Amino acid sequence: DAALDLMVRLIKDYEEEHHPPDPSPREMLVYLMAQRSLKQADLLPVFKSRGYVSEVLNSKRAISKAHAKQLAEFFKVSVSLFI
Repeated sequence: DAALDLMVRLIKDYEEEHHPPDPSPREMLVYLMAQRSLKQADLLPVFKSRGYVSEVLNSKRAISKAHAKQLAEFFKVSVSLFI
């Protein structure tokens, strides 16, 4: 029992120390686009502007709350991924 308890504690300690940070909203957007083989032009229904899409993907502009909601609907995921 002591060995099992030690193993459990060591695994928990390792996971807490080496847990990767949550992805940023932009990173999540890039990931979802890659998973669906989407291009910037595919996001025009959401952002309405090629320049805006480019700025978001190049970290020059943050994703607004309104766009986060639209992206969540577009990708059929939780809005929390983009906030």
